[in-house]
This record gives sequence, C-alpha cells and structure tokens, in this order.
Amino acid sequence: MYGQSSHPYQWYHPVHSSNWSYQWNPHYCYYWTNNHWYPYYGNIVLKDYGSKPFVVNIDQAAKQNNTYRTALWTGKHFQVTLMSINVGDDIGLEVHPTTDQFIRIEEGQGLVQMGDSKDRLDFQEMAYDDYAIMIPAGKWHNVTNTGNKPLKIYVIYAPPEHPYGTVHETKADARSA
Repeated sequence: MYGQSSHPYQWYHPVHSSNWSYQWNPHYCYYWTNNHWYPYYGNIVLKDYGSKPFVVNIDQAAKQNNTYRTALWTGKHFQVTLMSINVGDDIGLEVHPTTDQFIRIEEGQGLVQMGDSKDRLDFQEMAYDDYAIMIPAGKWHNVTNTGNKPLKIYVIYAPPEHPYGTVHETKADARSA
C-alpha cells in the first residue's frame, strides 16, 4: 500500500520533498548520531514569536526558561508565556476578570488555590509534573511552589494578558511593571 521508506512512519515525507514548503528553523540541527534532523537539539531562543506560525517543543522551552515570566507567543486571541517559580515562592494571588487561563506544570510541584474572592480561596489541590490547571475568568488564584526545585510552567491566556515581548526576569520586576 505504501512505498518503501527508511522512516518508521509511512506517511513521512522528508523536508526536501517538493510537497513541503520548508523554511530554515534555527532550532533544527542535524543530529549526527542517528543521521536525522532533530528538532530542538540545542537551546531554544526564548522570545515572543507571535503572531506568526510557530512550532516549539514546549516541554523543553518551559524547562529551559529561568525567568519569572517570558512571553513566547502573543497572538490576537491568546498568549503563551513561560514561567519559573522559585522554591517556596508563588505566582502571586491575582484575578483576571475577562481572561481564561490554562497552566501546565512541566517540572516541579505546587499548591493550586482558587476562589471567588481573595479572602476565600476554597478550592485547593496539589499539582505535579504534567498536570494542567484551568482557571476561569473572574476566579482569584495562586500557585505556590511546594517542591525543592524551581516550578517550570507554561501559561496560556485567552485573550492575551501581557504586552507583546514581555519579559520579567523576577517576580519583583513583574510587580513593578
């Protein structure tokens, strides 16, 4: 049914195929030990790539990030940011009246708290590697790093919450912005 291919997936088409529009991506490099192109073998340049098409190894980008917050992609209708929360620190109690939020933990663990007012956080759950947290618009929320290493997460805001290109090296920088 399929033509012979040395690639394990029968639907694979090499990037040099005339069927593909290929533009050089600086994050791809040739992985010499197995003679294949391998995405994200090196470090990912962490900057705001929005609002053009973009593909990224989000796990690697989140783990590589060492800033409190870096916008990775800002579009018209949603935004992706990377965050690194220090041991014992938190994101900070906040509410977004018109913005839904998605948080995924790539590395570490934390206490998730939510509620209808900042004085009544009646929802509390522990979250770990690979957990996702959905925060409805209008909910007060916080995530506290309860582990022994930085909490590496990515956050999706819909609509965008921060200006294009936002980088906050520290939580104090974010508070003063």
